[in-house]
Amino acid sequence: MLVRLGTRGSELALAQSMQVARQLESLHPGLRVEALVIKTTGDQKADVPLSSLGGKGAFTREIEHALLGGQVDLAVHSLKDLPTTLPEGLVLGAVPERQDPRDCLVASVPLSKLPPGARVGTGSERRVGQLRQARPDLIFEAIRGNLPTRVAKWRRGEYQAIVLAAAGLNRLGLAACGLEPQEVHPLDPAVCLPAPGQGVLGLQIREHDEQTRALLAPLEHPESALAMRVERAFLAELEGNCSLPAGCLAEAGPGGLLARGVLGDASGERLARSSAHDNDPERLGRELARELKAQL
Repeated sequence: MLVRLGTRGSELALAQSMQVARQLESLHPGLRVEALVIKTTGDQKADVPLSSLGGKGAFTREIEHALLGGQVDLAVHSLKDLPTTLPEGLVLGAVPERQDPRDCLVASVPLSKLPPGARVGTGSERRVGQLRQARPDLIFEAIRGNLPTRVAKWRRGEYQAIVLAAAGLNRLGLAACGLEPQEVHPLDPAVCLPAPGQGVLGLQIREHDEQTRALLAPLEHPESALAMRVERAFLAELEGNCSLPAGCLAEAGPGGLLARGVLGDASGERLARSSAHDNDPERLGRELARELKAQL
């Protein structure tokens, strides 16, 4: 049996897609997973701000077209890049176990020890808004490119620090990124909440493809899937102001679901934080988003 997997061509996208491919082949003897690299708008225009490329869909649109057109049977996405409203005919077939959701500062020293006025590379307004509260003296500058490219810019001294997702570094490997462990400083979510869905892969299939859905079923991680329902409901509630910087992290605990959220205003000067408990994931995500909007 053959499953055709659609993926972006970056080192990280290939690494996480091949991880899924190997898991599927191990779970289903006789299955062969063939990867098809698809160039997305976000990859083709790596020097253009994402906001001008249509936001999240810039990294998924072409792959979804291939899925709908039958060129591939499965798409592996970083879930934080996947819009909350999927194209008609497509669904998430499984949500595997979440990697570390935190952001990391790549620098010779931790955030607290960066020199005043240090240049920090990040293209995320969410990260800028939160880190500016912790270190208002820093200078934040936009940066694009894949993980090794960003690290190389830091090595050349273009920035004194850059901010990357821990999950990407873990999946690709520090050595492949040209980093030493002591150069990676995880950021406490109390300082910098991650993007909704950060650290999670979304395995997307055609809605009525029951064969591929059955192959993916063993990869489903219930706790991660539950957290994603909260975080994607949070993001969906903000779609009217999707350009606003927002972060959310949901976790399932003994007392039920806990979600922490952050939302900045358009000026970047105000930042609202809150947390909430609820056993209904969609209600929890929506109500947390509404509470934060009411604070701004």
